[in-house]
Amino acid sequence: MKTRLFTPGPTPVPERVTLAMAAGLPYHRSPEFREVLRRVSENLRYVFQTRGAVLTLTCSGTGGMEALFQNLFSPGDTVVAVNGGKFGARWVEMPRTFGITAIEVAVPWGKAVAVHEVVQTLQEHPETKGVVLTYSETSTGTTIDLQAIASAVRSLSKALVCVDAVTALGAHELRFDAWGIDACVAGSQKGLMIPPGLACIALSERAVRAIQESRTPRFYFDLRRALDTHATNDTPWTPAISLLCGLDEALRMIRTEGIERVWQRHRRLSEALRAGVKALGLTLFSESPSHAVTAVRVPDGIDWAVLNRALKKESGVIVAGGQGDFVGKIFRIAHLGHCEDLDIVVVVAALERALASAGMRTEPGAGVSAVLKVLAQ
Repeated sequence: MKTRLFTPGPTPVPERVTLAMAAGLPYHRSPEFREVLRRVSENLRYVFQTRGAVLTLTCSGTGGMEALFQNLFSPGDTVVAVNGGKFGARWVEMPRTFGITAIEVAVPWGKAVAVHEVVQTLQEHPETKGVVLTYSETSTGTTIDLQAIASAVRSLSKALVCVDAVTALGAHELRFDAWGIDACVAGSQKGLMIPPGLACIALSERAVRAIQESRTPRFYFDLRRALDTHATNDTPWTPAISLLCGLDEALRMIRTEGIERVWQRHRRLSEALRAGVKALGLTLFSESPSHAVTAVRVPDGIDWAVLNRALKKESGVIVAGGQGDFVGKIFRIAHLGHCEDLDIVVVVAALERALASAGMRTEPGAGVSAVLKVLAQ
């Protein structure tokens, strides 16, 4: 049986990207590989919609976020961090490791932080050096109005706008320069369509200045070194060569499709998926659903373990379960990266069949019909 991956990371890797990674290893200090890095940097600037530097680190998205805290701030600084899920909670805990005071803006899981909540916290803490936001919270399938919040922060203070776009990049509209973002982190195994192992970090001029001023100890994640080598299409340490070759090819695909069309595709697929889920009698978890991943409540009387097992055994479909307090209460279906119309048809059809196996009756074909109606519009 064919396995079909609908998790919000890792996501399916296109065949041409896999072939690029398997083509053989170039020497990472050679002119040929420097040309790969040059193309990757140029195309990442396009995806982030920035003219500034976009660094690529060999680590996960969490490593990229740690690099931000180590490089943009110093012990004793204050940041405001929005916590609306598992990863938002991580961005509250992480800066405290480095002696940075983190003021938490707690938001119930499934809800998006409001602009006024961030504004009020900033006004209460005028010493704030940075505001940390998760654009698309993977654990809840929830997105925020990043443009409005970034605008409010820039109008009120000199705080750096720092964004976790690990799930959002390539799925949601993101205009780094135009929206006044200062630092933004993405991971390779999401909308960038390659395996885990790379973090990409876009930086504004304000962020670059903050990096030079930071007093936080750092070595491997020293972005001063990364910026110096980036200027000559090089890296300070041995990079993940195969992944960068794959990223080079994945970015070619995105560039060919066009980033606006990529955003539109993700919006369309997310709307189709949600229509299909609702037609099956299921309830969405998030009040502000993401275009990258949809969180769905497990119906009353249905055992998530039974439903999940049926999805895998009957259809080869792999989705993600809930996290934290929502284990067994929600599940998450990704429509992210290398995903197209028929993938949504397949996952909704598989869900209908699995629900029947788990003991829930649905109108035959209702979910797929709803998906096709949206896709036909």
